[in-house]
Amino acid sequence: MLANVRSVVRFKSIELDPVARRLAQAADVADLRRMAKRRLPAGVFDYIDGGAEDERSLAGNTAGFRRLQFNPRVLRDVSAIDTSTTLLRRPVALPLVLSPTGFTRIADPRGELAVAPAAARAGVPYALSTMGTRSIEEVAAVSPGSKWFQVYTWKDRGLVKDLVQRAAEADYEALVLTIDTAVLGRRERDVRRGYTLPPKVGLETIIDGMIHPRWTLDLLRNDPITFANVAGDNPAADGSSAVSLSDFINTQFDSALSWDDVTWLQSIWDGPIILKGVQTVADAELAVQAGVEAIALSNHGGRQLDDAPSIIELVEPVAQAVGGQIEILCDGGVRRGSDIVKAIALGASGVMIGRAYLYALGAGGERGVDHVLRFLAEGMERTMALSGCRTIGDINRDLVTWRDAAR
Repeated sequence: MLANVRSVVRFKSIELDPVARRLAQAADVADLRRMAKRRLPAGVFDYIDGGAEDERSLAGNTAGFRRLQFNPRVLRDVSAIDTSTTLLRRPVALPLVLSPTGFTRIADPRGELAVAPAAARAGVPYALSTMGTRSIEEVAAVSPGSKWFQVYTWKDRGLVKDLVQRAAEADYEALVLTIDTAVLGRRERDVRRGYTLPPKVGLETIIDGMIHPRWTLDLLRNDPITFANVAGDNPAADGSSAVSLSDFINTQFDSALSWDDVTWLQSIWDGPIILKGVQTVADAELAVQAGVEAIALSNHGGRQLDDAPSIIELVEPVAQAVGGQIEILCDGGVRRGSDIVKAIALGASGVMIGRAYLYALGAGGERGVDHVLRFLAEGMERTMALSGCRTIGDINRDLVTWRDAAR
């Protein structure tokens, strides 16, 4: 009998590393999200997870991918799969960019210093936010990989020019201009929580800190969280006082942003510029006329205008209008490697992810980011193999069908 048991049963070795043990149980991004929710205070998680108003745009981004089905081809010899391509004429291991996110250290004490090296190991670009909690120079010091810098056009153009110059001196390869934040969207989870950075201390905060002692100890043991790229210029701007996010945006950012500002940015930056926040074919066509190298179709992760377009549904009409003249990134709702393949099939040059790696960072720190990037890369390879595509060039419009059209 013992021999029979041994023939069908193998006992797993005991994993003593709690992070490795946790990540071994994360089969997908949804699992990482659940882990991050358990590990982070409620206000912190809601800031990462939430969207604008009723969060229909947030839900629509992921739902859009589910509307696409594959038309797999077989007998194609998929023994060797190659996910590599180029973005902005530079080689990447797969068509993926880590989006700029603000306040990254609220998910993990190392923040951007954990994310950028993981991106470099995966062979994909990392975009640092102006609102980052680690500076341009700090990130450059830890990451030999491709780095982009995201800018807003602040009312203080001198500060913007200084940031751009610092990015150039630190060998950042491209600028990402975010153009969908003339004002801050109403993020009602943050309103309900009264969320600020740093958190205002009240009874609810104290209770939440006791429930999440590891996060609280990490916060207390490390340097204060600031907007590192502008620290020292203004107490409200560098995060050293508990200023509400909406007040900060509305007082520091320029709602008069126009196409003239794109021209001005081109005059002070000698490199590629990506416009992030394009949501219509008409604006994509204007971006081509403006001479920028790429656009990121994005509704800010559903955090700005509720009922904005589902981004994956915008890719094909934009590609039909401007394809070949400009690179197109799909930013919003990507949760699997198969989603990357779907975006490429519709005409995107690549995709961007934000929440997916923030969940991973909250769940397992830098190793969590490694984990989610491997998950996406392996998922893309598997999808390509199962659909009969050996290279990125094999992925074309015939590969996918909108389910509504199929019916």
